Amino acid sequence: MEIKVKPLLASVLGTLGVGALSGFLSMGSMRDYALFEKPPLAPPAWLFPVVWSILYLLMGVSLYIVLTKPGVADDRRRAAVTVYLLQLAVNFIWPLIFFNLGAYLPAFLWLLLLIVLVIVMIYRFCGISKIAGLMNLPYLVWLCFAAYLNYAIWMMNR
Repeated sequence: MEIKVKPLLASVLGTLGVGALSGFLSMGSMRDYALFEKPPLAPPAWLFPVVWSILYLLMGVSLYIVLTKPGVADDRRRAAVTVYLLQLAVNFIWPLIFFNLGAYLPAFLWLLLLIVLVIVMIYRFCGISKIAGLMNLPYLVWLCFAAYLNYAIWMMNR
């Protein structure tokens, strides 16, 4: 399979850009993370941008695979990409709710919505390319871990 450089770069850089913008907009408020009473298993703050960068890279590559897979019906591809874009928008907003607004319970509920959307996205991506879907399993696992952290921080810092 020939790699189409422009669509690959657009998929990866677009996805990374959404994550970077969200991180930038919530950067000042992330300092509060050090002040939270945190649950067991809470990672150090420096780990979050590393993990998110890897996850956004995987998401972008999986989007590229879905966009360029030959022989896929337009409606199936469109449905998969629509869910991808929707989950990316929900992902973008979560740190703003959690860090900027300090609304920990609404952020947890928002994160549950994101988890559902990512499950749907994985299902739709697997219908086009199994590898594209499976590339998002680490993202789903991380979101479940983030939900644990979000819920525990809400409970411990009320």
